Amino acid sequence: MSDARGTGDPSRRTYLAEERTFLAWLRSGLAALGVSLAVGRLLPALLDASPAPYVALGIGFGALGLFFFVFGALRQRALERALAAGAFRPLPPIVVLGLAVVGIALSAGTLLLVATEL
Repeated sequence: MSDARGTGDPSRRTYLAEERTFLAWLRSGLAALGVSLAVGRLLPALLDASPAPYVALGIGFGALGLFFFVFGALRQRALERALAAGAFRPLPPIVVLGLAVVGIALSAGTLLLVATEL
């Protein structure tokens, strides 16, 4: 089955897009773990500051990274099942809101700590 442009089966492209999305969840998890290490260990040493608040933020970023790995894997399974059934499963709005709130809180906390140490 080909589409009008001759690029192949659209469902195949959809499956490949789903795989790329899963890889994006993994990249986000790795990035959050990198930020966790930088904020929790590197920043206090560079700023010669008390490590406690930085470690707390580092743990938050680490938890976010863990969430990306777990949720990304669960999401990939759910999407694969939905695609096999010819359906689509949108990302729950509560996940989008939750990630936005957590991201904003962690970012604001990091910026606040860095700004107060200058």
